Amino acid sequence: MEMDIGKASGPKEPNPVLVILVGAPGSGKSTFCEEVMRNSTRPWVRVCQDTIGNGKAGTKAQCLGSADRALKDGKSVFIDRCNLDREQRSEFVKLGSGSQTDVHAIVLDLPAKLCISRSVKRSGHEGNLQGGKAASVVNTMLRKKELPKLCEGFNRITFCQSENDVKEAVNAYSALGPLDNLPHGCFGQKPDTKIQVGIMKFLKKAEVPIDAASLNNGIIESTSQTRGKIDSCFKDKEKVSSIPDNANLESKEVEDNAVGSAGSNAIQVSLEDSPTLAFPSISTSDFQFNHEKAADIIVDKVAEFSNKIGNGRLVLVDLSHKSKILSLVKAKAAERNIDTQKFFTHVGDITHLYSTGGLRCNVIANAANWRLKPGGGGVNAAIFNAAGSELEYATKEKAKSLSPGNAVVVPLSLSSPLFTREGVTHVIHVLGPNMNPQRPNFLNNDYNKGCKILREAYAALFEGFASIVRTQAEQPRVRNENLGKQSMELEDQSQWSGNHFTNTDQKTKRDADHRSEKSKKYKGTQDDFGLTFMDSRDEKLDSEHRRPDGSMNKAWGSWAQALHQLAMHPEKHKDDLLEISEDIVVLNDAYPKAQKHVLVLLQTRGLDCLADVQNEHLRLLKKMHDVGLKWAKKFLHENASLVFRLGYHSVPSMRQLHLHVISQDFESKHLKNKKHWNSFNTAFFRDSVDVMDEISNHGKATLKDDDKLLSMELRCHRCRSAHPNIPRLKSHISSCKAPFPAYLLENGRLVNAVSEPQNNV
Repeated sequence: MEMDIGKASGPKEPNPVLVILVGAPGSGKSTFCEEVMRNSTRPWVRVCQDTIGNGKAGTKAQCLGSADRALKDGKSVFIDRCNLDREQRSEFVKLGSGSQTDVHAIVLDLPAKLCISRSVKRSGHEGNLQGGKAASVVNTMLRKKELPKLCEGFNRITFCQSENDVKEAVNAYSALGPLDNLPHGCFGQKPDTKIQVGIMKFLKKAEVPIDAASLNNGIIESTSQTRGKIDSCFKDKEKVSSIPDNANLESKEVEDNAVGSAGSNAIQVSLEDSPTLAFPSISTSDFQFNHEKAADIIVDKVAEFSNKIGNGRLVLVDLSHKSKILSLVKAKAAERNIDTQKFFTHVGDITHLYSTGGLRCNVIANAANWRLKPGGGGVNAAIFNAAGSELEYATKEKAKSLSPGNAVVVPLSLSSPLFTREGVTHVIHVLGPNMNPQRPNFLNNDYNKGCKILREAYAALFEGFASIVRTQAEQPRVRNENLGKQSMELEDQSQWSGNHFTNTDQKTKRDADHRSEKSKKYKGTQDDFGLTFMDSRDEKLDSEHRRPDGSMNKAWGSWAQALHQLAMHPEKHKDDLLEISEDIVVLNDAYPKAQKHVLVLLQTRGLDCLADVQNEHLRLLKKMHDVGLKWAKKFLHENASLVFRLGYHSVPSMRQLHLHVISQDFESKHLKNKKHWNSFNTAFFRDSVDVMDEISNHGKATLKDDDKLLSMELRCHRCRSAHPNIPRLKSHISSCKAPFPAYLLENGRLVNAVSEPQNNV
């Protein structure tokens, strides 16, 4: 484990540390404290609930009061309690949030067998938790254990999973002088950590002989105590009820865990999934803005926006634990009673928050220059270097420059190292005021104007983050709505009764087939992140927004980026592509809706769908059409009975402009519902020849993006007869010999073996 100790500079005053020990009875918490206090030159105070009441068991409130007084006296504090869930730790963490105090956690995550053996063997324990009853208490506590995370408000967490780890931690804290400090982050946690097993399995082969009657009595007493104390906890959670046989007060925490574990776990999951913005202090480094004024503005804006970001979190980040701005902001935020679960500070590299510090932030802010260019020093250079060239290009698409007081949100490519390594999905560039005469836009120390610009900069930054939070909050709702629509469509289909299935049986079979298909691992093309390349309308989960001209623009979800990734990096998928040429790649649709169904994919950046196409792109459309015709002819050479149609979806489900080349037999197990059928057989599907004519004559294509088109009744694409469901429709079209409608027979919209393109079929 990394245990580097840094020497602090500045005033010769003690820098208190609040260390919260986390571990089951028998894990060695008290021994850890005693070893450090015996060897350390730093003034320490041990706060133990077993002895807080004049040598007797006391309350959590007494522990909080004692710890608070010690910290105010400049002493460092050990909290010697089990602290096995977030709720038990939270009030102690808050003690350090309003001062210069670092809050550490020491997690004594030793094997259950060792903890139980120690607890059973020991005698004269302060809380009298020993013998047979100790085993059942340890068992209960381990089942309720919830490991701490940095997002709770800790600056540092050290995991000790062996006795050697404990010795290293003892040595590190023993060597910690009054002016020393330890690096921030998570240390010692192993990725394959397993949940500790309970006592019931262990007791079958216990090392220490235990009288069976004593053990049984201990378990029975512990169970009855738990029931009684759960009731008492609801009445007074801080008050300790009397416990027969002098059971250890640490069992109080078992009952607290039993009462609050479900809620605590729910909070933990919520926080892990919470969108989080990590941001540096704007303008206080190279632009030399006054730290005191900047801290006031940061705290003001955090307080203003904390209720506007839903379940989002804000994290102020700096590289050094000596950071003046972090200390100022932390103290001012505590004075304002800002929720530490919504806003906290963190020491670390903003480009390695998760990989080295365990802090997951899906959005990071960049203190940019006005040109929005890489280079220079500090945060700007670090973020551009870490994100790769994709960030520079994506930034250019959003803005060419940035004026002070403004921000721009840039989605990060899935191929960016910041996404793959750190999980960062967006970078928000923000530019603050400049008080450095050597830099552009110098304000000549006009702090009235400077403070106004800095407030605007943080407002723009936090509003950009709030928009990301709102978009993410919408996605589950959109997903549920789409799933509901699919369910209704399947229910419509179930009205048909075949030869071997009743209505209900037929629907059940189709639902099962659909789930089976979705659960299979697709053997076709996938990108580096496991995203399958497909163009299936039922996979559409993205929210849609209107462009200024009324056409549809999409907020692409992560899965919908797969075609874009393939187009940008075709060399990674050579074995899965049918063709790679200049500007074009060709691949089979992963969920084909007919015997032959390929996608002709354009490699040009910035052309996500038809709505992006303008007159200047006509050459590219013609090239896509020619490539599509070539593949249609190839398939016709193999099977002359096929007929092809080339076209685009008005609103595609996946990013990157692509042309469908699809045979008109529609013989496919993947054709399952109205959306599938109507996306190719209504005005929603725009023929390639018509699109090229419209671009040539009007500079843009007409988009038929009304969702009602996708829910129209099912009609045969030849004779236009109506059918109640997909099975009936498929049965009909397999034998329908009617000619295609007149409009399809014109302008080369259909391609067959007789004439390519054709006017008659």
